[in-house]
Amino acid sequence: MGVEEEFLLADPASGATVPLAEKVVPAAAVGLPAGVTIQRELRDSQVEAATGICTDAADLRAHLSAARRAVAAAARDHGAVVVASGSPVRGSGGAVPSSLPRFAAIDERYGEVTRDYEACGCHVHVGVTDRDTAVAVVNHLGPWLPTLLALSVNSPFFRERDTGYGSWRIVQQSRFPGSGLAPYHRGHAAFRAEVDRLVECGVLADAAQTFWFARPSPRLPTVELRVADVASTVDEAVLQALLGRALVRTALADLERGREAPPVPSQVAAAAVWSAARYGLSGPGVHVGLSRSMPATALVAALLDHVREALASTGDLAEVSGLLDRLRSGGTGADRQRRAAASAGPAGAAAAVTLPA
Repeated sequence: MGVEEEFLLADPASGATVPLAEKVVPAAAVGLPAGVTIQRELRDSQVEAATGICTDAADLRAHLSAARRAVAAAARDHGAVVVASGSPVRGSGGAVPSSLPRFAAIDERYGEVTRDYEACGCHVHVGVTDRDTAVAVVNHLGPWLPTLLALSVNSPFFRERDTGYGSWRIVQQSRFPGSGLAPYHRGHAAFRAEVDRLVECGVLADAAQTFWFARPSPRLPTVELRVADVASTVDEAVLQALLGRALVRTALADLERGREAPPVPSQVAAAAVWSAARYGLSGPGVHVGLSRSMPATALVAALLDHVREALASTGDLAEVSGLLDRLRSGGTGADRQRRAAASAGPAGAAAAVTLPA
């Protein structure tokens, strides 16, 4: 497994995002553990840190911590701070067109949709044997992705306004064509044919650009889960990775038993994603399989039951249970941002998700 984390670069005084990625990325990419990389993202006010291939939580935590320290130190040296929030907490310095050709082309294609899009996610990669298997696994993941989102919500503010959502990032992403849970596909050929159709229709820049919350990676032999907001802490990124790997392992076990995933009703899926983005863990969610509302905390319990055997087989059950307990008691990233804002305003919320240099 591996994790990609997207972060914002901000001015420490104003809190506005700053386009310093061109300077911060090469400065951060020095002396990192083998496999860890730092790279550019859609906006020049963003950086992405990717772990190497990890087989256990200890390795993953070490990679995530090293990457975060490197990015924070490089940003400090260039007069900036690194903010681990799914959306800008205080303000934007202006999302100028990217200096990288592919990202500049994306800006041109989507116009105003990307003008203020500085969204940051946490992407989890889990290795699988082949692309057909990857597609079959993605079919199984759909019902559980909204619960992973509810656990991860960490973008309640947008330019100093409380949006009322736990994840404003997901609301912003919903403006792109094809966002949400992936449609059901019978094999990689069907998946690729649909992506090619969307490229031909002109709504995707290329075959590597899809907006679905889980997909076969276009670059790696993995299933990629992309539903979570960037985590404010390493522990919460580890939680997403361990749950993601357990979901993939559970899906593989079901496939070995001949259990194919049923298609997910598209409107129920949209309702589940919206509820998770709106309320996080503090309100109702939608059980996709039953097509009805229930408390988000009950959906988390159902998720843990679903992957319990897989977590036990990798020795991760106790760690995941402990991380979930801490999240329930301390609240999500969105909850913590709001508590900080209640005592110190938007500056306090930004400080709550600023990485230490």
